[in-house]
Amino acid sequence: MTTDTRLHPQLEILLQLQDLQSQRRELLEAEPARRVEVEEFHIDIDAAVAQLEVKIAEVRDSLAPNVRSRYDRVAGGHQRVVVPVIGGTCYGCFTMIATAATGAHRNDVIQSCENCGRFVYIID
Repeated sequence: MTTDTRLHPQLEILLQLQDLQSQRRELLEAEPARRVEVEEFHIDIDAAVAQLEVKIAEVRDSLAPNVRSRYDRVAGGHQRVVVPVIGGTCYGCFTMIATAATGAHRNDVIQSCENCGRFVYIID
């Protein structure tokens, strides 16, 4: 049995956006020990954050307006806005997802968890 791993193009962009925002958050919340490590490699944290912010804006602009709006709403309450569904369970809120959502062509459309509102993608 082969697993179809194709994702809706907007979902791929959402995953990129989530990753970029996570990287920015990690840099901004860097512990003093990590800052020393970063400075040893001569990385300017402020410059890195600025570059990430430019890329985040670029990626956000490539989202459809309705998807971007929903992402912003969900991101207001959760750090992880895009989560997998494994074995029928949303890994954002750990509730079961309706079986219809896990059927054929399941990742060809943008879906969200009815319980937590996060965007989901199905993993077998």
